[in-house]
Amino acid sequence: MADWADWIGKSETRHDVITPGLLQRFCATIDQPVTDDIPQGLHWCLCLPDTPTAELAEDGHPAKGGFLPPIPLPRRMWASSSVSFDCPLQRGDEITRVSTVASIDEKSGKSGDLVFVAVDRETRVGELVAIRERQNIVYREPATIAEPAILPSNETPDLSDWAWQQTILPTEPLLFRYSALTFNSHRIHYDRPYAMQDEGYPGLVVQGPLMATMLLNLAASELGANRLSSFSFRGQAPAFANAAIYLVGKPEGETMTLAVIGHDGKEVMSAQARI
Repeated sequence: MADWADWIGKSETRHDVITPGLLQRFCATIDQPVTDDIPQGLHWCLCLPDTPTAELAEDGHPAKGGFLPPIPLPRRMWASSSVSFDCPLQRGDEITRVSTVASIDEKSGKSGDLVFVAVDRETRVGELVAIRERQNIVYREPATIAEPAILPSNETPDLSDWAWQQTILPTEPLLFRYSALTFNSHRIHYDRPYAMQDEGYPGLVVQGPLMATMLLNLAASELGANRLSSFSFRGQAPAFANAAIYLVGKPEGETMTLAVIGHDGKEVMSAQARI
């Protein structure tokens, strides 16, 4: 077990502005009209990393360094988040994002060694904290067995238990646009040979926060803009380009259960929200 104690509490501060251009590109990416309301989920497109290209690692992520610990495991993914929306963002807001390493835990599982890094993020407008988030990142060992190729399917899973339903086909242009919006150069989202040969996936991987954004948009389409006070999601399995996914929701008073379902009927992402 490595001693990561010195990394706990390390932080970084970044700044950004919600511009009309950013809002236009965000809404175009998720096929929504631009309105006066800032959609929940746009905060993941703010205060982005800006590592020079020459300092990127083989997988496209920034090489070890910065305020995140230099975990020696090569595969990294955004596993889950818990978000509190304390007040809506506005067009033109000057944003400050403070990110702090909250914990580092090493574990061993069926897939080998794992390291979980929890990061607390505060999105501030002036002195006001508008959004609070606990983001969990998992680092994993290299892939040893390639996953089987995705077989096309015309069958739709049984979604009769879900009140809200929407079908999405995550195409390569959609993945490209969201990676551009978030300045995410991880190659599993745009470099198909790398995703398959180096990381063992059967195709390009759909970004977790993109699916989370789609679930937030599903809730907004049913409830109205900026109605959620909290939202948490956990990735259960990867989703891949050109394989349909199903966004579903089930309101239960002031709370709701949301999910992304794959063509096989299994949950790709589970989520909970509160009005």
